[in-house]
Amino acid sequence: MSLAEVRVRLAKLSDLDAVVALERVTENAPHWPPAAYAEMLKLADSPQRCLFIADTDGAIAGFAAGFLHSELPQNAADAGRQAELESVAVAAFARRAGVGRALCLAVLDWCRSRGATEVVLEVRASSAGAIALYTALGFKQAGRRPR
Repeated sequence: MSLAEVRVRLAKLSDLDAVVALERVTENAPHWPPAAYAEMLKLADSPQRCLFIADTDGAIAGFAAGFLHSELPQNAADAGRQAELESVAVAAFARRAGVGRALCLAVLDWCRSRGATEVVLEVRASSAGAIALYTALGFKQAGRRPR
């Protein structure tokens, strides 16, 4: 599979079952309740939350969720807003083909277009592939949670 065969777009309510199914078989996904994804999709026009999917010939190859924090920074000199790359999951058949990168870039662009100047994320220390992707996208380790 090549990126030319994959289309990244905002998810629709009709994508819900496929998103939840992919999330359930993705070991390192956060495993949110289906209602959380449904709420994201119902608020598709929300300026604070996005859910992108990558599809190829009608099959969902992956998804990524982003969140724009509503709080403004305490330091008035820093006029930007913080956003979060909340979740990225790529189907086994689509891994190592640039799908995760394309999804991350879609979320990052969405965040920037809404005024975010910083995007944070959390990743399991055991997720070497994800860490390599995030590092290639310019993310830097800022801390480490125990266990």
